[in-house]
Amino acid sequence: MARKRIRDIRNEELIEATIITVHKRGYGTVTMAEIAREAGASAASISYYFGSKEGLMEATMRHLLRKLRDAMVAGYAQAQSPLERLYAVMDANFADSLYTVPQCSIWMQFWANAPYSTSLARLHRINRARVRSHFVAELSQLVALDQVETARQALQSYMDGVWLQAAQSDQPLDTQAARRAAHRVVDLVTSRELVA
Repeated sequence: MARKRIRDIRNEELIEATIITVHKRGYGTVTMAEIAREAGASAASISYYFGSKEGLMEATMRHLLRKLRDAMVAGYAQAQSPLERLYAVMDANFADSLYTVPQCSIWMQFWANAPYSTSLARLHRINRARVRSHFVAELSQLVALDQVETARQALQSYMDGVWLQAAQSDQPLDTQAARRAAHRVVDLVTSRELVA
């Protein structure tokens, strides 16, 4: 196993500090100095590693998207059917490594700000397209073709709603319960034709 470079370790520390600080202070008001203080670093180190606050925010979102992708790949590796692959998509979004109050909070705040940032908007489009393609590919094998888009919207809206609720929580999240509930929603969406 390759050893991590000091730069990579420092990047991870600054990204984790960003997640915590943005959750506490809010995306719009957090400063580089506050993030640096949380990381036990200087604002100059953020500029050195990321160029700007926006660069740090983009790196943080890429970090969270990598966690999502890694969880998705792990789930897909074990899935044997379209239904199991749908479960894997949901499980990835409620993975232990991703589904925490601070990460849900920063995720929601970033997406709310994506229309005002070219780099965040691009990441948002890529993520939405990826999730949409996973849902459509599996749902196409499980529900009538004229119901695929409605089913996809139902699953996507469910995930977004749960994440929004989690972002506002003042209690730790139960990832296992979240995955069980997500499986039940998949079962409901795929069990019978949806009413038009």
